[in-house]
Amino acid sequence: MDKEYSFYGWQAADIRDSQGRTPRDYYDLLSGVWCAETCAPRMRGEWSPGNRTLGQCSITAFLMQDLFGGKVLGVPLGDGNFHCFNVVGDCVFDLTSEQFGGRMLDYGNCPEQKRELHFGKAEKKQRYELLKEKLTKVCAGLA
Repeated sequence: MDKEYSFYGWQAADIRDSQGRTPRDYYDLLSGVWCAETCAPRMRGEWSPGNRTLGQCSITAFLMQDLFGGKVLGVPLGDGNFHCFNVVGDCVFDLTSEQFGGRMLDYGNCPEQKRELHFGKAEKKQRYELLKEKLTKVCAGLA
């Protein structure tokens, strides 16, 4: 492992999906895919290429769950919202943690997040489908 990353859990993110990719590989792929269209609408005005993980947490975490299994948990943010991340066995990773800058989140004792609840919002389901489509194209070398 020559490259260093800034997302939470990157050092131990050695699990592999059916294609042999790790969460670090997906971070690299998603870095060229995350965009204002996939950002949560309430955060779009603040989204920029310099903070590309902003507003991408739940759709990214559920997409990683599709690939690696495990659970999606959520750090309570104190405003009724949760910041989603992945737990697969002993591997805990948060591909979108960089959006918080230097703020450390407490990843302990976080509640499980249910896809059905998150995707009850049509816009979130649409953003997830868009992110999935973009990632699929990049993985296939079509983008």
